Amino acid sequence: MSGRQGQTVNESIRIFTDGGSRGNPGPAAGGYFLTHLQGRIIEGKGVFLGEATNNVAEYNGLIAALEAATRLGARQLEILTDSDLMVRQVLGKYRVRNEGLKPLHARCMELLAGFPSWKIQHIPREKNTRADQIVNEALDRKADVSWRPSKPTLAEWGGKRIRLGVLISGGGRTLVNLQHQIQAGTLPAEVAVVICSRSTVKGVDRARELGFSPVIVRRKDFEQLEDFSAKLAEVLDAAKVDLVVQAGWLCLWKIPPQYEGKVMNIHPALLPSFGGQGMWGHHVHEAVLKAGCKVSGCTVHFCNNEYDSGPIIVQRCCEVMDDDDADTLAERVFQQECIAYPEAIRMFAQGRLKMVEGRVRRMETAASEGDTV
Repeated sequence: MSGRQGQTVNESIRIFTDGGSRGNPGPAAGGYFLTHLQGRIIEGKGVFLGEATNNVAEYNGLIAALEAATRLGARQLEILTDSDLMVRQVLGKYRVRNEGLKPLHARCMELLAGFPSWKIQHIPREKNTRADQIVNEALDRKADVSWRPSKPTLAEWGGKRIRLGVLISGGGRTLVNLQHQIQAGTLPAEVAVVICSRSTVKGVDRARELGFSPVIVRRKDFEQLEDFSAKLAEVLDAAKVDLVVQAGWLCLWKIPPQYEGKVMNIHPALLPSFGGQGMWGHHVHEAVLKAGCKVSGCTVHFCNNEYDSGPIIVQRCCEVMDDDDADTLAERVFQQECIAYPEAIRMFAQGRLKMVEGRVRRMETAASEGDTV
């Protein structure tokens, strides 16, 4: 994956970091685990250092974590460590007096300067067990150790691998997020076709970078909405898709009978508020800010033949800050979109969505034949 793609899906990362020495100084190691904010582990590593002190080990663990987060393209970090001293030093509340720590502290601050947003806080050791364990494993082996999550099997998902038709009109960041989830084994799906309503947007380039050949179907090339809709259905039918996901798609189309209950959309606000024709992108976030809302978020819903209408599947919230502008709010909402859309698609693949009196009921287990949406 390119750095830009990584930046999209790993934009916000939580770091658990630790370090220790058996002797102080003695055999030492630093380590970390990186997770997404919803808790899913990205990777972990223990770095064996040879002879060093506890403080040196703590800093080396943090440096290794920051370098990994940089490699993944993270922009926002939440750092958790059980070293109260290191937290105070990084925050500038306690002076670094040890000459051996000064270059390590300087390297940490250099790396942190590369992230637009970060925070660090002290946590008790009992809440930092994963990082502590990987440090001890490196000490036991006297060598570096790495950990990555295994990909779940389809049986573990309790569903099937479904074929997606992804509709885009803009930057394609949602497509990138979905494909990353698929590659990571966290979404039981495959992208069967990408359709774009514009030929010159960034999403076309991103689709090609991911290995897809996007099909361009422009609304302005069709005089009648029916003809435009028929062309979309033709491309989707040829790709044999199970589910259509609108990923920043801006065009109204008439959903044919074979796709009723099989078209999802994600909207960057909490519907039914701030939806409808013309309410897309920054228009939505500007309206939320103008209204003085304290909470915003995103909505995944099944589509009908009206803008931003149809039964709601998943909603996720985020706080609206007093100093937000449309850009900062958009980024915070997009973090929730990256969680909500895969969640909705997983439930669809598992047969856990049931329509009851025009509303979606989310089942703990798969619904019976004929009951799924």
